[in-house]
Amino acid sequence: MSIIKYKHKAGEEVDIIEIFKALGDETRMRIFHIVSKEKLCVCEIENILQITQSNASRHLTKLKMNNLIRSEKSAQWVYYGVNHEILKEFPFIQAILETELKKIKICQQDIEVLKQYRQSGISCEQLKENGLNHECKGE
Repeated sequence: MSIIKYKHKAGEEVDIIEIFKALGDETRMRIFHIVSKEKLCVCEIENILQITQSNASRHLTKLKMNNLIRSEKSAQWVYYGVNHEILKEFPFIQAILETELKKIKICQQDIEVLKQYRQSGISCEQLKENGLNHECKGE
């Protein structure tokens, strides 16, 4: 249990050490970076980052537990995006997204893959049907 806790505007306690821990993992940082660009389904995340569904889900859970991302259900899919409220409340997180991640080669590559994915017009449903990703589940 950390001694550095803040009350989030929504009334929840936020542990700043846990936020740093969540962002301290390369895969979580990469996920956080791509979902800051647009909301993505776990199927899309695993396809873009070339990670397994279980790996993606585990990292998404850690990011969500620390209020860094939010999820919303649409039909059978769950889409993940950045929690913009926490970015407003903790500007250092926004600074990491806007300045530091642009400098990291793997993060640059992830954004290129995301752009190519969007330009291809492939949907999560098509990823599942065509076997283009690991076992796609709606989460």
